[in-house]
Amino acid sequence: MQKTAFIWDLDGTLLDSYEAILSGIEETFGQFSIPYDKEKVREFILKFSVQDLLVQVAEERKLDVEVLNQVRAQSLAEKNAQVVLMPGAREVLKWADAAGIQQFVYTHKGDNAFTILRDLDLGSYFTEIITSQSGFARKPNPEVANYLLDKYQLDPEKTYYIGDRTLDVEFAQNSGIRSINFLESTYEGNHRIQVLTDIPHIFESK
Repeated sequence: MQKTAFIWDLDGTLLDSYEAILSGIEETFGQFSIPYDKEKVREFILKFSVQDLLVQVAEERKLDVEVLNQVRAQSLAEKNAQVVLMPGAREVLKWADAAGIQQFVYTHKGDNAFTILRDLDLGSYFTEIITSQSGFARKPNPEVANYLLDKYQLDPEKTYYIGDRTLDVEFAQNSGIRSINFLESTYEGNHRIQVLTDIPHIFESK
């Protein structure tokens, strides 16, 4: 119960993937003749999630959300080559690995996340990768954190969820763990960063 642990979000945190995601949504909307406003969609998925967007659109247009999901997933998988690392991502992963920090992934991405991480040669950094297809409740429900804390005997005071959205801070707060996020937050357990390479500095004084 002593070691520090990082649980990483992917999109917008380790992966610079929002353009690929938006492109996939645009293609999906096009197939169903749904009007697409890039900035409105971007704002919505950053505040909520892609899944919430698809559920809302499906209800409004009397469509099957599962069909929308399948079309979007296929479109996104075809855009894996557009997904690149956020600045400093590999550097921080290497630093954490060398420092003995155990690292995990919890993402709302589907199992395509495994392919992307393998293609970017990142898979070896993570003890376990949990996706939207792993069968757990979605953020901000603390189910995944509870599972990881229990399975790996992690110390909540030394476990950090690293993300880029309010939803990610809420997940950390609900889970009773720490947060590292690109956003300002009222959660006292949150450390705000500007870039990923700020992360090692948080631990210099620890």
